[in-house]
Amino acid sequence: MLTTAYVPGAPNWLDLGSPDTEASIAFYSAVLGWDHQSAGPQAGGYGFFLYDGKVVAGLGPLAEDGASPSWTVYFHSPDADATARAVQNAGGSVRVNPADVFTYGRMAAFTDPTGADFVIWQPGDTNGLELVAAPHTLCRVELYTTDAPAAKAFYRTVFAWESTDLQMGPGLTYTVLYPSGTGQDAAHGGLMQLPQANLDAGATSEWHPYFEVRDCESTVVKAGEAGAIVLIPPMDVPGMGRMAMFLDPHGAAFAIINSHSPNQ
Repeated sequence: MLTTAYVPGAPNWLDLGSPDTEASIAFYSAVLGWDHQSAGPQAGGYGFFLYDGKVVAGLGPLAEDGASPSWTVYFHSPDADATARAVQNAGGSVRVNPADVFTYGRMAAFTDPTGADFVIWQPGDTNGLELVAAPHTLCRVELYTTDAPAAKAFYRTVFAWESTDLQMGPGLTYTVLYPSGTGQDAAHGGLMQLPQANLDAGATSEWHPYFEVRDCESTVVKAGEAGAIVLIPPMDVPGMGRMAMFLDPHGAAFAIINSHSPNQ
């Protein structure tokens, strides 16, 4: 389970790149009950999603050339420059070199060898999200990848993640991911191989956030009414809970889950 006692390799930030931030604020307010707060005139349109007065995600306009609307997952790094070198040595590529974000922290953006984008955050004044693993907040992240063995090897090298493979059905393996030395109780998400049919249809590797909800069905109704496209209708996942997956009105993928043991 995620906590705000962030350790190296754990997800510690999340933000949405949107072509219409006001529309995104309206959508996530309707679906997850979030409020919004601007980061100020110096932040270039960046701001924060809040729940119960605590920061649960970031929001900003699309910042990179050719970028598509998407959620971006950040992972804790004690040394952004060292992690950038590790990414390159492991076969990943650097999209944005390590740089300070005022005094809040230091970040860098990468693409793993299978094509999935991710970011690292070296805390400064801002340690990370203020609330996780509770209803209406981030509770896990999952990588849907074109090459599961290559992805596992890459992230093991870069973050020293440990993993456990679970057989979810015939030919279907789900890899549980957790920071080094923590054990499965500290799992922050998982990794799955994209099926061949998805690859044939042009699917690419992506990290997806999962948000905890108290009721999967009612949240699906709210999302549909607010303009989301349902990719996966509510379904039970053994050992995890009841989940659903969407594209928001601009095409950013995210999932919801009513976990078996949420932090209520």
